[in-house]
Amino acid sequence: MKVYIKTAAIIFLLTSSAVAQQVPQLGKHTIKEVIGAMTLDEKVDFIKGIGMGVSSGQNGPVAGSIGGRVIGAAGATTKIPRLGIPEIIVADGPAGLRIEPVKIMNSSEVRYATAFPMGTAVASSWNTALANKVGKAMGNDVLQFGVDVILGPGANIQRNLLCGRNFEYYSEDPVVAGNIAAAFIDGVQSNNVGVSIKHFAANNQETSRNYIDVIISQRALREIYLKAFEIAIKKSQPWTVMSSYNKINGTYASESHELLTTILRDEWKFKGMVMTDWFAGRDYPLQVKAGNDLLMPGRKRESQKIKEAIENNEISIQDLDRNIEKILGLILKTPSFKKYNHQNAPDDKNNAMISKQSAAEGMVLLKNNNVLPFREKRIALLGNSSYDTFVGGTGSGEVNIAHSVSFWEGLSKAGFKLDNRLKSSYMGHIEKEKLARPKRNNILEAIKPVGELNVERSKMDTLANSSDIALITIGRNAGEGTDRSVTNDFNLSDQEMTLIKNTADIFHQKGKKVVVALNIDALIDVASWKDLVDGIIITWLPGQEAGDAFAEIISGKTNPSGHLAQSLPLKYTDVPSAGSFPGLPKERPTKSYYNEGVYVGYRYYSSFNKPVCYEFGFGLSYTQFSITNSTISNSKFKEAVDVGITIKNIGKTAGKEVVQLYVSAPGKTMEKPEIELKGFEKTELLSSGKSQKIKFTLTASDLASFDSSRSAWVVEPGTYKIKIGNSSKNILRTITFEVDKEIIVEKVTDVLKPKEAFEEIKVANQ
Repeated sequence: MKVYIKTAAIIFLLTSSAVAQQVPQLGKHTIKEVIGAMTLDEKVDFIKGIGMGVSSGQNGPVAGSIGGRVIGAAGATTKIPRLGIPEIIVADGPAGLRIEPVKIMNSSEVRYATAFPMGTAVASSWNTALANKVGKAMGNDVLQFGVDVILGPGANIQRNLLCGRNFEYYSEDPVVAGNIAAAFIDGVQSNNVGVSIKHFAANNQETSRNYIDVIISQRALREIYLKAFEIAIKKSQPWTVMSSYNKINGTYASESHELLTTILRDEWKFKGMVMTDWFAGRDYPLQVKAGNDLLMPGRKRESQKIKEAIENNEISIQDLDRNIEKILGLILKTPSFKKYNHQNAPDDKNNAMISKQSAAEGMVLLKNNNVLPFREKRIALLGNSSYDTFVGGTGSGEVNIAHSVSFWEGLSKAGFKLDNRLKSSYMGHIEKEKLARPKRNNILEAIKPVGELNVERSKMDTLANSSDIALITIGRNAGEGTDRSVTNDFNLSDQEMTLIKNTADIFHQKGKKVVVALNIDALIDVASWKDLVDGIIITWLPGQEAGDAFAEIISGKTNPSGHLAQSLPLKYTDVPSAGSFPGLPKERPTKSYYNEGVYVGYRYYSSFNKPVCYEFGFGLSYTQFSITNSTISNSKFKEAVDVGITIKNIGKTAGKEVVQLYVSAPGKTMEKPEIELKGFEKTELLSSGKSQKIKFTLTASDLASFDSSRSAWVVEPGTYKIKIGNSSKNILRTITFEVDKEIIVEKVTDVLKPKEAFEEIKVANQ
């Protein structure tokens, strides 16, 4: 009997093996053969993701797991073992891998991902080479922890200062955002793992994000909100694109064939896969038909709805097969498919070094009244965030980390003398305030700063006697799902204003200076108090090495070289979208009218002669630079012009400078902004007296504006001015050239048109 059983088992195994050999296997057969072997049920299930694991971040609950492999990952694809199709893992985030810490088997060791500076901080470096290094380091974490695709970067435009997710995004300008994103993507993908550039497109607010309808002109959409994605996608070919939650002119982005197929694939030649944002959209068959390949994170009714749509001829099997082909194409490239043996052992030392370097280089020195770098050693360190420093945002921007360095720790390690009794007062106050808060059932309660410690004037007087200088840190944080407010968020609280005023009053009476550090997720009011203090520096959310990076800047070990990638207005109501953000009706907006058109950020302030507190591109240094020897290849534009300059460090301290090239166009048939950024370059570290030559090339595509009446990118004839400087206002060289006749660079499809009339502002109407 035993012999019979063994024989039967052998026959079964041989038969199963033979059957398996007859079934196409991914990687051994063509993708079309594998798709042809799928049943309808398999196809319908395959375009749905699985998930989702919930990462707790630094403050939250225990997470779930995806595929039993990566705890805290955001999701995975569906595996079909009989066809040799494995699952692949996707995880947040834009500033570091968002998974749970990994406990090494048979060991007490726990390994963590690295938290890098947030997107705005990286963009404020204006350094594409550095962004590439950040991407490489982050991609190392992705690979070593067993993840295949990281959900980032965020390339959305910072349209309004109150967007709660601005910290994940790069800039108000598409040239900065697109080029920083492209460099980052190339860095991540050099590890043979992928990214998902997001949120495509016009996802510029968190309020009503799941259903807000963005009403926008074709020109503004093409020139501002799509342009950053276009630059990044054409330059770096990200493995995936994530479609956004919002509607664009009446259609959900994830259901828009015009967006995901006509523009993304037909015009831009994108070859990768498109996935939805988590739970985005409403009409699953429309998502399939639009070219949204993977629906995340998978919902119960999706399969039924898609099957019904096929039966009713609303979508075809060919639509389904096309999407599956894109998903399988992605899977073939991944470490999971290639059975990469990840060790959960990233290069922590190198990653931490790059995190610190990028944090320091992204810090922006706004004011320096002969106070920085500090020569004094005794610091009165004030402000809650000096001790409880914000290093990253919440939501998908959160990272579980082994440690973070507060400003107090960083300054202490750097040798500055700090008051331990003051630290005890602050830490006790912060702990008491946090314990008094409700549990983390309200994201606003979890992320907003606690009320500032009230430092009595008598104690402040004592501090002024025992210290050489006062350093105040004002902190802000934000998170996915919620926008910021003007009161006590963009504007300072009464407690914060009192702290600054009292400190400045008492320290200045004793001939001592005051510096304010802004440990912030996004820009806040500075105009109302900047004249009270001697120095201001923005540190952003600088990642896990925050304090060490800050100490290097404060001490002068590293020369600040960050520049603003977003304009800082005199007051919130000066923002061109202030009157229309977040939309109408006010209580629960369903529509957001982009009345400012192409006049976003500095394009508005320069064109409408609106003064600002600090302009786009602004940033101080501990040294000075000059621009000399400006040249242009030809004064008559044909296919391109080359512009050359020499930049020289004429100060005494080694440093880096950001060279910015703007163009003023004629504006004969189309209204044009006063200036538009067309190129930028960060110099190498230049010692005193050293120079560097920089070359820019401007093509017709760089000069073109979108003419919606012709659905074409057009270069108008006339005189063009090239303006080169180190901010949008500080122009150091101007060069002119002529375009003799109109150039039609590209005709495109007439898509994504507004379905209702609305007013856009115009310079001619002011």
